[in-house]
Amino acid sequence: MHLERLALILEVVGQKGRATVADICGQTDLPKPTAYRLVQDLVFSGLLEAPARGQFTIGTRLKRIASSDYSDPALLEVIEPVLSGAASEFGAAFFLSRLRGHWVEIIHVATPQTGVSYLHPGMGKRPIHACSCAKAIAALSPALLSHDELKGQLKRYTERTITNRKDLEKELAAIRAKGYAECVEELERGISSVAVTLAKTGVGSTLSIGATASVRVFTPAMRIKVGQALAEISHGLSSALGWDDADANRQSA
Repeated sequence: MHLERLALILEVVGQKGRATVADICGQTDLPKPTAYRLVQDLVFSGLLEAPARGQFTIGTRLKRIASSDYSDPALLEVIEPVLSGAASEFGAAFFLSRLRGHWVEIIHVATPQTGVSYLHPGMGKRPIHACSCAKAIAALSPALLSHDELKGQLKRYTERTITNRKDLEKELAAIRAKGYAECVEELERGISSVAVTLAKTGVGSTLSIGATASVRVFTPAMRIKVGQALAEISHGLSSALGWDDADANRQSA
């Protein structure tokens, strides 16, 4: 348990690039006194550093251990221009999400620059069972379906929300077979979205890209088209980030 808590803190700080104790608590559900104590232990060991009062980054010691940079800013340098291009091409908002501890969070949204009307999905945490960006990741992350992690999370948002664990497992199996996840009025009436992970294993399996629009715009046929486009985009991004099959297998080992 102690090691898992330390790992969660390092994961959150590593992904955000710079984080406060409040950020860590928000993503791990750790009590503030516990998070603060563990952060101090990590700073003492050189795994974290405090470049400014109350803010923490990955420490020099840990950087020596892990040479690759998978922080939000580093990933966005590669991913953001591609999402912006897709947003303008499809006239819809495209977003990037990633797994932080036991939650999936939308961390960036690219919007069309063509003057068309679009729906903004908003930033922040998304429920595992009722959002395409989270379901895409959950389909490849079985640990997220543990009874303890799902306890109290299968909240009903609309009449189409999945609230039964077995039904959710069937949905995730269908996502794995289809290659992309959909959310059709499961989180909010009138809203739909489509999402895929950047890879099937490794770091890429904890990141998803997606698009959202009204159900009027994202018809079944359009969702298929967007899902296929997202799959192509994810393949290109995965290659650009150096996540070939060998690297993905190494990361997941």
